[in-house]
Amino acid sequence: MQNARSAVPSSPNDTQPVKSPVGPRWTSVAAIAAAVFGVATIVSGAGTLFGPQEVRAAAGAVVQFVLWFNFLAGFAYLVGAYALYRRRRWALGAAAAIAGTTAIVAIAFTVYTVSGGAFSWRTPGALLLRFGFWMAIAWGLFRSTQPTDRDA
Repeated sequence: MQNARSAVPSSPNDTQPVKSPVGPRWTSVAAIAAAVFGVATIVSGAGTLFGPQEVRAAAGAVVQFVLWFNFLAGFAYLVGAYALYRRRRWALGAAAAIAGTTAIVAIAFTVYTVSGGAFSWRTPGALLLRFGFWMAIAWGLFRSTQPTDRDA
């Protein structure tokens, strides 16, 4: 019996290679980056949420709902990293969900700041970075699932 990942034909008449699991090769690099990003997000968020008063004071004007979202999203980043690394079909949905919920929080943050809420300028930059990172992954996975002229 032949390994499902092998490109060697299983019989002389079988000339088509067996396709690899879902996802292009760049997903492994993106998965490692997502895992590092997730761990850093959890550690940073936990330090600010649960750390000593000095750490909280050094964080500046923290927007609590954004901080809680980012902390919890760090765990979702690890799930997304797993899906990317293992090239699971649901990796696209995970990346899109993370990007979408980050966009919703960014909109809520915008409403909060326009209403006069105090914030640190790092917050909009961090939200933009997080949204861009996961949107780029979602877009790349989406593009990799679309048929190309070569597939015809």
